[in-house]
Amino acid sequence: MERDTKIIAVAGKGGVGKTSISAAFVRLLTEAYPDKRILAIDADPAVGLSTALGVEVKETLDDIRKSIVQSVEMGAQREAIELLSEARFRIFDTMVEQQKFSFLAIGRPETAGCYCKVNAYLKEVINLLSHDFDYVVIDGEAGIEQINRRVMEKVTHLILITDPSRKGTQVVDTIRKVAEDLVMYDRCGAVVNRITDPALIPYIHVNNTDILAYIPADSAHAANDIQGLTVFDLPEDSPVMKGAREALVKMEIL
Repeated sequence: MERDTKIIAVAGKGGVGKTSISAAFVRLLTEAYPDKRILAIDADPAVGLSTALGVEVKETLDDIRKSIVQSVEMGAQREAIELLSEARFRIFDTMVEQQKFSFLAIGRPETAGCYCKVNAYLKEVINLLSHDFDYVVIDGEAGIEQINRRVMEKVTHLILITDPSRKGTQVVDTIRKVAEDLVMYDRCGAVVNRITDPALIPYIHVNNTDILAYIPADSAHAANDIQGLTVFDLPEDSPVMKGAREALVKMEIL
């Protein structure tokens, strides 16, 4: 029987807490659905999701891409099916298996001169692999283009993260407009993170996107981060965990 995979892509401008909220989503899914297969994909070159989840990354998808490109450049011309099967095998090898979830790091963006065919193969493999899981959480870098270009064209839930700043909400507006053309998605919503004063809430506006949660600035999370702890060490009632839960409930994922 084919899985009804839910693919949750998290996007927004840099520095608004995308990674923390993505990590909270992963934790909440592992707690709510211990018998389901969950995949966390770190599509941000900074590889911050691994730190937030306590995962040690030894190889990224970019490392696989480079090795395939290198073999082609050295004259080892291979059939598409051979490249695809090798990529699939190597990605399984790269995936980090944790007790409650699996983890895949994409790595740095492609450099000039990269092989578009190889990138297309890798994206196709990720699309295939994603259907081996019940839930996929993608922590994307700033913007939305690379989710389409480097990971997958179809997501079920697009969750846009902003802080209370006008710049942050404008970026969310822009990403949603771009996503309408680039990424197929079923549902879209926004989370406003790091609110320092509840009195600001009435002034925060995101065009044409439902706001799923308002998350206050979280000192417990900041202390957690400084101590090198993971999202699994956060109290259940911390603002980040409560806000992430509220967002997933409103998106009917929990």
